[in-house]
Amino acid sequence: MTDSRALAWPAAPIRTERLVLRPSEARDRPVVIDLNASPEVGTYLGGPRPRAELERDVPEVPGRRPGFFVADLDGTAIGTVHLDPHGESDPLGPDMPAGRRAAGRTHLGYLFLPQTWGHGYATEACAAALDWFTAELPGEPVVLYTQTANARSMRLAARLGFTEAERFEAWGAEQWFGVRPPTPPAA
Repeated sequence: MTDSRALAWPAAPIRTERLVLRPSEARDRPVVIDLNASPEVGTYLGGPRPRAELERDVPEVPGRRPGFFVADLDGTAIGTVHLDPHGESDPLGPDMPAGRRAAGRTHLGYLFLPQTWGHGYATEACAAALDWFTAELPGEPVVLYTQTANARSMRLAARLGFTEAERFEAWGAEQWFGVRPPTPPAA
C-alpha cells in the first residue's frame, strides 16, 4: 500500500500511563497472527482468518509503516493501533461513496487480545496514537468504521471524540461511520 500522507515515525516510542506504542518488530508476528485468527476479535470484522493463511501471509515484521503501532504492556504486545490511508485498502474500494472518502484521509483501526478487554487499554492506546497523529498532521480529520452491534467499539469511538456521519448496511450488518474532527471536543 502506498501512503500519500506525510507521516514519519515518532522520534521515540509513545509512552502512556501504562503502555508503550512502538513500531512492530519480528517478535510481534505471533501476536498479530493471534489477533487476526481470534474468533472473539473477528466477531465484528467478518470472522477470524485461517491461521494457516496468516502464517503464510503475515510478513516477518508485520505492519512496518508509520501509523502502525504495537501496544506493549510491561514488555508484552497486547494489541495494535493503526492510522491507515482511508479508502486505499477499504473493502468497498472504488464503490465507497464519495462522501465517506472525502470525510477524512486517515482511518483509525485497532485490535486487542480478548484477555485485555475491559481495562481501558484500547482507549489509552488509541488516544495516544490520535494525539501523535494530530501533532504530525494538524488539521486532518480521522474516520472510523464499526458495526453498530459492537457496543464496546461504539463507546470507544464516542470517548475518542468521533461523531456519527452515517450508518449503512454492509457485510450483512449495520455499520457505523464516524469522523473525528481535526480538533476533537474536550472530553
